[in-house]
Amino acid sequence: MGGAPTEALGSSDEFLDFQQRLARAAKAPRPVLLVGERGTGKELAASRLHYLSPRWGGPYLKLNCAALSPNVLESELFGHEAGAFTGAVRQRRGRFEAANGGTLFLDEIGQMPVELQEKILRAVEYGSFERVGSSESIDVDVRLVGATNADLPALAAAGKFRRDLLDRLSFEVLFLPPLRHRPGDIELLANHFLVRMVSDMGLGEAPRLTDKALDTLRTHDWPGNVRELKNAVERAVSRSVESGNLIREIVLDPFIAPYELRLEGAPGGSSVLPPASPKLPVNLIEAVANFEQRLLQEALVRGKHNQRKAAELLGLTYDQFRGLYRKYVPAPDP
Repeated sequence: MGGAPTEALGSSDEFLDFQQRLARAAKAPRPVLLVGERGTGKELAASRLHYLSPRWGGPYLKLNCAALSPNVLESELFGHEAGAFTGAVRQRRGRFEAANGGTLFLDEIGQMPVELQEKILRAVEYGSFERVGSSESIDVDVRLVGATNADLPALAAAGKFRRDLLDRLSFEVLFLPPLRHRPGDIELLANHFLVRMVSDMGLGEAPRLTDKALDTLRTHDWPGNVRELKNAVERAVSRSVESGNLIREIVLDPFIAPYELRLEGAPGGSSVLPPASPKLPVNLIEAVANFEQRLLQEALVRGKHNQRKAAELLGLTYDQFRGLYRKYVPAPDP
């Protein structure tokens, strides 16, 4: 069964407020919807909901609704009888039946096929369902937790999600705060991921994040949230092995090539992927600064760190380039 996860870290007001609301919602034996951007930790929150609830001793099962075809998803959720379809050689229990007395977590519930939503509604509303290929009703006691990064009310208005199912699932709706709204947690999380990566790599002494590296972490918008931060810090640790005990640089975009590549699908054979349009509202000053840093880094790489060549690639004079370089690359720490 396993123990409760321990990676929900933070001390910001936004993080603590969410944890308080989650703990309160865990006590009520009703469905919960977790709504948040990618990388905000919806799966971790669902697991904590289970372990903080009176059902913590029961089973905890999860299923990604976007990963399976409608027919396979129905069988995974509700099970099937032998001979129900080609390949069904024996009876099989589904996730609803296996989660009896516990919690079932449905990730990406916004991508649940409409044809399955009525059966989900009945299982949630009445606690009963039929296996695929059977007319015998099975009674279960399962708490459903759904997670999505989609606008479910908008999907319901467009006829892509059943309004009655949405009403039933939204007994409690918890919104996970994006990392950009938790700036006080960035350094805490970064050091946590740093120490864990050092342990995973079997390194002796942990490298230290310089002020420059910390500034990069603090000013980035983190569209991929905690998952993106984790990748950036772990990447920096792995690259610090040959550069001493300091992490001076955080590579935010690993897709900047060191030479020209004509990649399939890239506009005009561009060597880099175009930056994604930021979701508004956005801090324009920070967004421009991040874009300037990306272009500066690519120009240096493609110019083999020859600053005059990098200046030419950016259409700048050498003095203009030096001003931009000093803006984002301060003198090394003593």
